[in-house]
Amino acid sequence: MPRRRHGRLFGPWFKITLGTGIVAAAVLMAIFAPLLAPHDPYQQDLVSRLQPPVWSAQGDWKHPLGTDNYGRDLLSRLIYGSRLSIMVGVAAALLSAVLGSVLGMLAGYKGGRWQQVIMRFADAHLAFPEILLAILIVAAIGGSALNLILVLGISGWMVYARVMYNMTRSVRERPFIEAAVSHGAGDIYIIAHHVFPQLVPVLTVVCTLQVAQMILQETALSFLGLGLPPPSATWGNMLAEGRDRLWAAPWIANFSGLAIIIVVWGINMLGNGLREQLDPKSRERS
Repeated sequence: MPRRRHGRLFGPWFKITLGTGIVAAAVLMAIFAPLLAPHDPYQQDLVSRLQPPVWSAQGDWKHPLGTDNYGRDLLSRLIYGSRLSIMVGVAAALLSAVLGSVLGMLAGYKGGRWQQVIMRFADAHLAFPEILLAILIVAAIGGSALNLILVLGISGWMVYARVMYNMTRSVRERPFIEAAVSHGAGDIYIIAHHVFPQLVPVLTVVCTLQVAQMILQETALSFLGLGLPPPSATWGNMLAEGRDRLWAAPWIANFSGLAIIIVVWGINMLGNGLREQLDPKSRERS
């Protein structure tokens, strides 16, 4: 009985509600950044440089979370940073989802040479670390929002391709697919109207979890100096700026790191809750 109560308390709907709340708060913060940010995130004030948070002895309510090495308000940069980090993460995940889903469904439904070419290429791509591939490409073409979206989107398509491939193979054998074929429906029509709708729940869960992965990769690239160039207000850039002042001004890196942890944790909670809700076996185990 205690285990059942624990399962209901921390069940899928609890995770979905908590994750949705965190994600919604981050998205609203990104949308209304000009209204919420107390200062211009790029405005420098060298007189107020390295000012600690308000709860410190030398803190000031003018800059509640303190300032960085150039006197820029950290709270404002955190708020504006959510825009770039979330935008890149969501757009890259959607690009990966479209590319990987199309290729995965095509390989799973057609089989034969299509399956061999697509899935062997996916296997070869999986053998190469995503972050290393992203570093090599970004270093060659330069860092910008569009380049990051393209690089991260292309580097993550294999996850969707493998999932959609396996799901498509199982759906392909069902009677309603055979009925559609017997009525003369074409391959594209069957994939779009009969196969894809069956895979939407799984695709939603994978895409949700991949958004968190893309945000982490964008942060890693920015931290390494390969993301959006300074002084762009991104969480990864803030981490990189605070790296050299961890002892003198730890709040610069701490707040950006905390923002990344909370948002990624919220997205993972939402994705895990959706997975458990859509998977009967997960609900039984909980």
